[in-house]
Amino acid sequence: MANKTCFVIAPIGEAGSDVRKRSDQVLKHVISPAVEACGYEALRADQISEPGMITSQVIQHIVDDPLVVADLTGWNPNVFYELAIRHALRRPLVQMIKRGEQIPFDVAGTRTIYVDHRDLDSVEEAKDEIIKQIQSLEADSTDIETPISVSLDLQLLRQSENPEQRSLGDLLAVITELRSGLSNLEKRLDNPESIIPPGYIRKLSRELSPKRRIHPEMIMEMREMIERISMLEEKSITGSKRIDSERNIEIREMLERLRHMMSIYMHEMEF
Repeated sequence: MANKTCFVIAPIGEAGSDVRKRSDQVLKHVISPAVEACGYEALRADQISEPGMITSQVIQHIVDDPLVVADLTGWNPNVFYELAIRHALRRPLVQMIKRGEQIPFDVAGTRTIYVDHRDLDSVEEAKDEIIKQIQSLEADSTDIETPISVSLDLQLLRQSENPEQRSLGDLLAVITELRSGLSNLEKRLDNPESIIPPGYIRKLSRELSPKRRIHPEMIMEMREMIERISMLEEKSITGSKRIDSERNIEIREMLERLRHMMSIYMHEMEF
């Protein structure tokens, strides 16, 4: 039985370039072995068209193939154009990116695999994670969420004639905003050198008063609150006005607390 096709969206670059070398190595040593273990055959765009060209064949594969693996490394415009098509279709997709690179804000909410193709341990971990994600998608591909689908669902809720659905849409929009803000904030805290030079960081750490120190436990509290909100929002309307009202009150109180904490954190980070 022939393998199914897994279309690979990736930065390709010119022949002999560093971009091409990395893309070839990631395809050969990471993506291909992982998808083959799940019964797929990896196919990259340059194997059916000229590098850098987005042809009808490429788009057809993005639309029709049962699986897509997208490498976001380098923030290549073609990659994100092709990724958006797949997102709009809500079809099975695995995202990956070079370890050490930040995930762009627009797709930061999507589970993404980090890989350093020069580190054998990282390669093995990435392959294992790709296999796990494929197995999860094959077990249930009916509930795929993408930034586009989430935005459309929110729009439908907020335009609903049902007041409860409109209220839920407003709450979900705030939660989505807070999740993105928290994700960006965690990245800034994890890698402060990307914001200001290390020497300046050391100078600040000596001069800041204790009350202006950044406390990681607050990040954990915010994460727990977001998880609690997510659990509450995923519950369907019970039909009991009292229970639904109590749930909405709890969500609103936690959102207010989260806004306050985010405001404090952003102030601390932006001095």
